[in-house]
Amino acid sequence: MNSTFALNRTAVAITTLIFLGGCSSLTDGGKVNYKTEGGTKVVALDIPPDLTQLTRDTRYIVPGGPVTASSMGIRPVAPVASTAAAQVNDVRIERDGKQRWLVVNRSADLVWPIVQGFWKENGFEYVIEQQQLGLLETEWAENRAKIPQDFLRRTLGKVLDGIYSSGERDKFRTRMERNSTGGVDIFVTHRGMVEEYKDQTKSSTIWIQRPNDPELEAEFLSRLMIKLGVSAEKAQASITPQDTIVNKTALATKGDATVLNIPDSFDVSWRRVGLALDRTGFTVEDRDRAQGVYFVRYVDTTAKEEKGFFSKMFSATPAETGPVKYRVVVRLTGNTSEVSVQNTAGVTENSAVTQRILKLLADDLR
Repeated sequence: MNSTFALNRTAVAITTLIFLGGCSSLTDGGKVNYKTEGGTKVVALDIPPDLTQLTRDTRYIVPGGPVTASSMGIRPVAPVASTAAAQVNDVRIERDGKQRWLVVNRSADLVWPIVQGFWKENGFEYVIEQQQLGLLETEWAENRAKIPQDFLRRTLGKVLDGIYSSGERDKFRTRMERNSTGGVDIFVTHRGMVEEYKDQTKSSTIWIQRPNDPELEAEFLSRLMIKLGVSAEKAQASITPQDTIVNKTALATKGDATVLNIPDSFDVSWRRVGLALDRTGFTVEDRDRAQGVYFVRYVDTTAKEEKGFFSKMFSATPAETGPVKYRVVVRLTGNTSEVSVQNTAGVTENSAVTQRILKLLADDLR
């Protein structure tokens, strides 16, 4: 009898401790929570996205360009414009259809460390951290807020946290560009992956790309506004949903090449193309707004899809040896803008790869 009582008492004590531990792990609730007990939960994906990130190649910096991204860290800081009455402190949010971005009337040197610390505070680590480009990209991480909080999860969450997974991973890219007033524009873009069974046997899983989530982008823009000094109420009110604007972006043929027509001004089209490049995962090595050129790297993995990831990586086939460099060019033609893809020599191409690049952009811009 005594031994039975002792066992029962021990079981109750252990259960209580586990329950309390599980409760303490749920203090950071809400829509998003990328923090874990041991820091950021970094999970290597079995299959990476089509587009990869590599180290920057300085051969593709455009010399002398007054508004190149690489000059961001070395340009003299322009005078900061006075804050307009319609602004919240010196931070406001701008919209263009479904796109949102922040305008901050502070110098890039002042804003960079704040943004850099922001993502770490939210549980992320970086895979790209380049101040001269104004670019931050996080590692893949899991939104723990999406894990169902049933009784068992609440009870065992802290002790057996690793066995629970949402089956989704997210990463975010933050791009900062100097604007004409001496401040900076801040763009946040999301990319997502989801884990699915490889076949009907359900014996193994793979990671595939899922659509970007504008609501996640808006959530982090709101949080970043708060980090920059805006009240929580005003930040939340600034990201209220807007009516969807019909988009007439379309692919067209011009001579022997395929181009993408955007019925917007150059300024709007330049921004939209930059966001599309970020969302689809291109490596933007540099950008020259004066010339309307994004210098990008691209890996085409659509060919020979039956091959495995490692065979693709080490294949001797020239088309699969690694990323190829291109120029994505935005030009104003009349009242609309035209996007084309050029090779490194500045010659417009119409290969299967360049057509795929334009289609990726067109799909994101719709």
